[in-house]
Amino acid sequence: MTAETAKSRPDISQITDYLYLSAWPEGEHVDEITGLGVRLILSMHWGRPSRSLGEAPLHLLWLPTIDSPLTPMPVASLQRGVEAALPVIKDGWGVLAHCRYGIHRSAAMACCVLVGMGSTAGQAMQQVKEKRPIADPYIWYIRKRIEMFERHWRSVRR
Repeated sequence: MTAETAKSRPDISQITDYLYLSAWPEGEHVDEITGLGVRLILSMHWGRPSRSLGEAPLHLLWLPTIDSPLTPMPVASLQRGVEAALPVIKDGWGVLAHCRYGIHRSAAMACCVLVGMGSTAGQAMQQVKEKRPIADPYIWYIRKRIEMFERHWRSVRR
């Protein structure tokens, strides 16, 4: 087995032309990630990701959160992620949101980016679920945060 075949493939789903959602990426996945045109990684895991995920041309925004109904994701963290993502997308580059398994926290962030781009929370959750079936933005405590973000985002953008 060669080193290339032994290397694991990253678990990345393309949500839109500019938005990707994944499970925990390893430092060895940098080439695949940059090959997708990604320039910003939004890390939603409580553990610090590999330093190589923040080396040029990539930028890493670490937004440590916990996947628990007892510890809701702060709307401020979701807003920071969206505000970082929008200029990158406007410049024609991609954004990758990740957490441990690419099911809850990263799905929430991807939905919030879509809301920031003009989708409703419902449209965003449907699109994320269609493009990454393992994602679960509909679980009550994640859905609640996405909907809360949408209300907040719309109120501050008026």
